[in-house]
Amino acid sequence: MMTEDQLDAAFAALADPTRRAIVARLAAGPAPVGELAAPFEISLPAVSRHLKVLETAGLITREKDAQWRRCHLRPQGLAGAAEWIDSTRRFWEGRLDSLARFLEGPKPNGKETTHAADTDTGNDDPEGGPRG
Repeated sequence: MMTEDQLDAAFAALADPTRRAIVARLAAGPAPVGELAAPFEISLPAVSRHLKVLETAGLITREKDAQWRRCHLRPQGLAGAAEWIDSTRRFWEGRLDSLARFLEGPKPNGKETTHAADTDTGNDDPEGGPRG
């Protein structure tokens, strides 16, 4: 389970579209920094800053391979965020299911309830006359 700080760092890192694109690319396999930078119209130092944010959040690792710096996705970094999203989704699905059961449940005195939207004639006049 991720700590609150780790979860915050992961979501903050993923809040940026450039970093999400980098994570998506790394899902296909490791890549050197230059290859990761190619699709973006930003400088190599800017890409390096994005990579540092992802690395600090625990979403990627970087290693020096001869003269290249290769980046790897850390699936366990994403797993913590996915776990939090899944537990939150289950909570809200349960709440919405409970609300649906309540709304579909038996009506008091066996009568159907009506909603204002169901009976609205588009008429605000209590006498039933046309507006205007």
